[in-house]
Amino acid sequence: MTLKERIDQDMRQAQKSGEKLKLSLARLLKSDIRYKEIDKGKELSDEEVVEVLTSSAKKHRDSIEQFRKGGREDLVKQEEDELKMILEYMPEQLSVEEVGKLVEEAITEVGAEGEKDIGKVMKVLMPKVKGKADGKVVSLLVSSRLKSAQRESASNDPS
Repeated sequence: MTLKERIDQDMRQAQKSGEKLKLSLARLLKSDIRYKEIDKGKELSDEEVVEVLTSSAKKHRDSIEQFRKGGREDLVKQEEDELKMILEYMPEQLSVEEVGKLVEEAITEVGAEGEKDIGKVMKVLMPKVKGKADGKVVSLLVSSRLKSAQRESASNDPS
C-alpha cells in the first residue's frame, strides 16, 4: 500500500470513527499532496509524498515554536498532536547519534576543514537523511562539528 493510499484509508477510518483531528489532518495532507501533484503534473511517488510530509512536519514544528512564544499552550498541544500523526506516515527518524555518525562520514568524504565547507557537507549528507531527520538538527550538527574542527586545527597550528 502506498503512503497516499494509507492516508486515504486513515481518512475514511477517521470519518467513520468520528476522530475530528485525524480527519482534519488527513484532509490537509491529502490536499498538500494533490497540490504538489498538480504542480508536477504527475502522481507522486512515495518518496515525493515523504517530501510533502517533511514540509508539513517542518511547518508544524515552526508553528509549535511560535505558539509557545505567544503563550498559546492550547494550540501547541494541537500542533504537537498533528505532528505526531504526520511522523507516523514518515520513515523511522534517525537518532541524533545516527545523524552524528553520518555527519562525520560526510565531513571525511568531502575533506571539510571548517565552517566554509558547510555547503559541501550538506550537499553530500542531505540525500542520505532526507525524510529521516529534521534539516535544522542536521544543519546544527554539521555546523557545530565543523566549528570544533576549525578550532582544533587552529590550536594545533604552530604559526
